[in-house]
Amino acid sequence: MTKLLKSLWARFLFQDRGILPAKRFLFVYLTISLLLVISSVFGLSWTFVISFNLLTVCISLLDLLFSPSKRELSFKRTIPKELERGITYPIDLEVSNASTYPLFYRVVDGLPQSFDRPFPLKGEIPKDSVAVITYHTTAFVRGNYEVHKLYFRYGSRFGFWEKQTTVELTESVKVIPDLTETKQYLENAQSFLKYEGLNIRRQKSGVGDFAKIRSYVVGDDPRKINWRQTAKLHEVMTNDYEPEHGKYITILIDCGRMMGAELKKGNRLERALEAALTVSAAALKKGDYVSLLAFSKEIHVYVPPAKGLPHLQTILQAIYHLEVNASESNYGAVLRYLESVQKKRSLLLLFSDVSTFLHEESALVYIQRLRQRHMFFMIGVEDETLVNRVKAMPETVQQAMVKSMAQQQVLIKKREKNKWEKRGLQLIEAREEKLAVTAVSHYIQMINQNLL
Repeated sequence: MTKLLKSLWARFLFQDRGILPAKRFLFVYLTISLLLVISSVFGLSWTFVISFNLLTVCISLLDLLFSPSKRELSFKRTIPKELERGITYPIDLEVSNASTYPLFYRVVDGLPQSFDRPFPLKGEIPKDSVAVITYHTTAFVRGNYEVHKLYFRYGSRFGFWEKQTTVELTESVKVIPDLTETKQYLENAQSFLKYEGLNIRRQKSGVGDFAKIRSYVVGDDPRKINWRQTAKLHEVMTNDYEPEHGKYITILIDCGRMMGAELKKGNRLERALEAALTVSAAALKKGDYVSLLAFSKEIHVYVPPAKGLPHLQTILQAIYHLEVNASESNYGAVLRYLESVQKKRSLLLLFSDVSTFLHEESALVYIQRLRQRHMFFMIGVEDETLVNRVKAMPETVQQAMVKSMAQQQVLIKKREKNKWEKRGLQLIEAREEKLAVTAVSHYIQMINQNLL
C-alpha cells in the first residue's frame, strides 16, 4: 500500500487530516451517475456524462467554503488525573468555533482500548460560540495511560464534504483500584461492618489504653467502675478503654499465577488490592503502622511502615499498577525477605490463594519461625464453583461423580487447614464481595482483643 493510500485509509478510519466526501454527497453523486449511465445507453454521449460528473464534483466542493477553517477551531480536554477501575467518569471536550459558520461534527477521542469508548459523538456547534461535549467512560484495567489525540470531523449545513483534523492533546491518566469499600469504611466504619455483626468497640475487659472517664450506662462492665470519681460526683462513673495504638500491620499481596483467576468482578488480584487498601485505611485510621509487600516469584513492591492516613496515598501509588505474574509464587523467598526487613512484632496479613498455599510445605518452616515473633493470618477468595458443585443435587451419574470429586477436594482442603491451624496459623476464605469486610473484621478483632 502506497503512502497516499495509507493516508486515505487512515482518514476514513477517523485518523489523520484531510477532506472526505460525506454520505449525502456520495448518495447524490451515485444517483446522478447511475441516471447518466442509463441515459448513455439511449444515446447520451460519454463526453457529456464525464463532464457532468466533473461539474457535479466541482460544484459540491463549494460546500467547503461554508464550513470553518481548521485555524478557527480550538480544543481542550478535561479528564480526571486518576480514575477508579470500574467506575464511570465524565470527560469534557471544549470546542471553540470562532468562525461565522455553524458546523456539524463527529468526534472520536483517543482513549486506550481498555476504556469504554462511546464514539463517535455527534452534534452541532453554532457560529462564534463555545460548546462543551460531555461523554462518560469506564476504565477496566489498572495502570498508567497516555491519552494523546482527538479526532474531529465536521461539515457545513449542506453536508456534502467533511473536514477532518487531528489535535494533539496529551493527558496522563492513572487507573487505580476501586476505592468504594475504602471510602465506605472511612465514612462509617460500623455501617461498613454491619453485615459481619461485629461491634468495632468489642474488646477484652479492662485491656488497652485508658481513654476517658464517662458516665456508667446499662451494659457496661461493673468491674470498670471508677469508685473515686463516683464518690466525688455522686454519680456512677466508669473507665473507658480503647485498643492500643501504634501496632505494626504488614500486608502481603500475592501476585502469582493463581491470583489471575477471574471472578464476577475482576480477578482475585483486583479483589485483594481493594481489600488490602481497606485494611490499610482501617489500620491507619486507628493510628497503627502499616507496611505492604507485593510479590510473586520475586519482590515487586515494598512500602516501609508508617502511620497516618496520608500514608494510604503512598501505598496506593505503589500498588495501583500491579499485574498478575504468569509464574508461581515463591513464598519461601518472600518470607525470608520479610524476616530481614520486619524486626518488630506485627500482624502479617497475607492475601493469596488458600488452596495453593496449603501445599507449600517449604513455606511452613519459615512461617513457624516468623510465628515466634509475629502473628500470621491468611485470607483468600472462596472458590464459588467448588462450593456450587458441592451443593448441587446430582441428577445423572456424571453429575454425581463431579459432586463426589468436589466433596473430596473440600475434605482435602479442610484436612490441610487443620494441620496449619494446629501450628497457630489462621487461614480463612471469604466470598469475593465480602473479602474486604472479612479482612477488616478480623484485623479489628485481633487489635481489640490485644492479641498483638
